[in-house]
Amino acid sequence: MWKEKLIQYLRNEKNYSSHTEISYLTDLTQFQQFIEKECGKFNPAEIDTDLIRIWIAQLVEEGIKPRSVNRKLSTLKTFFKYLNKIEVIKGNPAENIIGPKAQKKLPTFVNHENMTRIIDDEFAYTDDFEGQRNRFIIELFYVTGIRKSELIGLKDSDIDIYAKTLRVTGKRNKQRIIPVSDAIIQKLKDYIQLRDREIENKTSFLFVKKNGDPMYPKMIYNIIRKHLDSISTLSKKSPHILRHSFATEMLNNGAEINAVKELLGHSSLASTEVYTHVTFEELKKVYHNAHPRAKN
Repeated sequence: MWKEKLIQYLRNEKNYSSHTEISYLTDLTQFQQFIEKECGKFNPAEIDTDLIRIWIAQLVEEGIKPRSVNRKLSTLKTFFKYLNKIEVIKGNPAENIIGPKAQKKLPTFVNHENMTRIIDDEFAYTDDFEGQRNRFIIELFYVTGIRKSELIGLKDSDIDIYAKTLRVTGKRNKQRIIPVSDAIIQKLKDYIQLRDREIENKTSFLFVKKNGDPMYPKMIYNIIRKHLDSISTLSKKSPHILRHSFATEMLNNGAEINAVKELLGHSSLASTEVYTHVTFEELKKVYHNAHPRAKN
């Protein structure tokens, strides 16, 4: 009875869609079945916070995804809020219950061995301007962790050869300085020399097309995808994978997380911390593969 009254309330006063009504009805039916099994009957006035928490815990144990569990919890909060509104119960036993946190997907990355193979594979790149440019783009992504838009926006004036740094303009036009190695500075010089020799009408941008115009996002994406295609286990093959690879490699080799945060241009440490989970997973793999007692 109470379920039906809630659905009428959602339909007539909240103007919810039929799809939402079905979801609410399904959730409440599942909850009612749980309560009847636990208590013998479904009486909303006798349902307390502990009973709701037990149901939520049971859903989690059954492997229901956090997003679905939180939706069901939201349904209960609305249900009891409605019952309180029409004075069937006092208060809302679901109000202060916090649902499970959704698990973040770990970033996909390419390990150092595969990245080295991709960058150093001479047969994968043509000897002309485009081929050498593409190889250097891939390497620069990997050794700096910059975003696709940041690479496209790089200009010659952003390079400080003597300080061995790149000035990168990130989100919300926030600039940061990224140090690079002697080897990368030399490759920058070689690339610029080749570009200036081969391209007549170039713009002020560092990376350009054959006609001198700036490169565009889809073009960069296609270059990266083409060269990451050799790694069949990768589910995604985009420039952002190289950013993930940079961050993971830095942390795997002992870099301090705050330093990696600054290099990536993250506004909060939480965005960088996801990579510590990746490195921990790698550490677990090493342990399970190497320790004789870990294989059982």
